[in-house]
Amino acid sequence: MAMSKTSPFTPGKRGEPLRERVIDAAERLLREGKAEFSMRDLAAEGGVSFATPFNQFGNKSAIMHALSERRIAAMIERFEEAPLREHAVDRVMLAVDLAAAVMLEESAVNRAVMGWLGTATPSPGTVLAHSTTLWARALGDGKGLAANRREVALCMLPEQLAFAFRGVLSFWTAGELPDDALTPAARKVANTLLLGFVG
Repeated sequence: MAMSKTSPFTPGKRGEPLRERVIDAAERLLREGKAEFSMRDLAAEGGVSFATPFNQFGNKSAIMHALSERRIAAMIERFEEAPLREHAVDRVMLAVDLAAAVMLEESAVNRAVMGWLGTATPSPGTVLAHSTTLWARALGDGKGLAANRREVALCMLPEQLAFAFRGVLSFWTAGELPDDALTPAARKVANTLLLGFVG
């Protein structure tokens, strides 16, 4: 998944925001199989001072959280670009397929990113909020859900779908789910959550 293709920033570009420069450098190191990179390695790869990654993020975990947010942004972008589906269940299944596809494009890189999401950062992360946004967009206005449960569904399901997808990803990250099982497993758990809200 060439996330840097969607970024207007390139290494060494004059005036480039330092945060993006550091994130891009971390992504390049992961692509090279250097998941255990140090902050010194990162600074060298990004062409910034040793202090810059610390000043911008605080620690490596926060950088990995930022990389996760970049993946979620790609998922949302792809969902928004996909042909519109009318019913909420179809829209959620599309979001599942697209989200899993993003993760599978560079599975080794994304497993490394996911492996860091349970670690502490200097300030609370926003991965859950961004992930919830994806599922809220997927549900749309809830068309196709049971009318008497639609309001509850639209309130509860986005966060629950975020939790569920993250849960499936955790087993995939640990190697308990092979790549070809990620999408089917994510579809099953999303379908299970939706069952209580369909007409």
